[in-house]
Amino acid sequence: MHIKNSVVLVTGANRGLGQAFVNALLEAGAAKIYAAARDPSSITLEGVVPIQLDVTNAADIAAAAKLCTDVTLLINNAGIGRGASFLAAGSADAARAELETNFFGPLALSQAFAPTLEANGGGAIVNVLSVLSWLNLSAAATYSASKSAAWSLTNGLRNELRAQGTQVVGVHVAFMDTDMARKVPGPKADPLDVARQTLAALEAGQDEVLADALTRNVKQGLSAQPGVYLGQVC
Repeated sequence: MHIKNSVVLVTGANRGLGQAFVNALLEAGAAKIYAAARDPSSITLEGVVPIQLDVTNAADIAAAAKLCTDVTLLINNAGIGRGASFLAAGSADAARAELETNFFGPLALSQAFAPTLEANGGGAIVNVLSVLSWLNLSAAATYSASKSAAWSLTNGLRNELRAQGTQVVGVHVAFMDTDMARKVPGPKADPLDVARQTLAALEAGQDEVLADALTRNVKQGLSAQPGVYLGQVC
């Protein structure tokens, strides 16, 4: 995958990591960037093509696939977090909303754009995941479950799309300096650094990005005895 002269669709491109991806792509010489958001007027960066795209809306996805037939890289970045524990009131509704955006959205977009990527030489899909793909944080239990599902989706897509030459990359990161984590104390990754790491991984042919020290430590801890996921995470 070469970023220079690529044609990219970024979901959730109006802020946070999505906006950082757009900046990193512009910096790396992408030929065209479709910057997608539910409200395209919220896209303020120059040099991009704003498009309306709610990743939970089938009509929006179909319209995007019809419009963006030159895409060579799909970045499934859009995501939501409701901050719900499993036993909290309304947790089932929170889980459904998070799964719709964080799992079913990337699934539907990958289905819609897989033929386009194949027709354009294979290309790549990036799914933005989380360190919580491997841990369950009590204060974000339903979100953690949605990211675990998205990790499994990413691994399955990689297997199914390998034959058509489509690279699939999963990006795992802990807290970033974005609106979603603004109330969380402690160190936070720079979204632009995460985006740059991801583009470098694409060009190196890698399947996975572990974007910060916490994420790398947790990944190593999966095979520990006991596994890190068995510990208490508050």
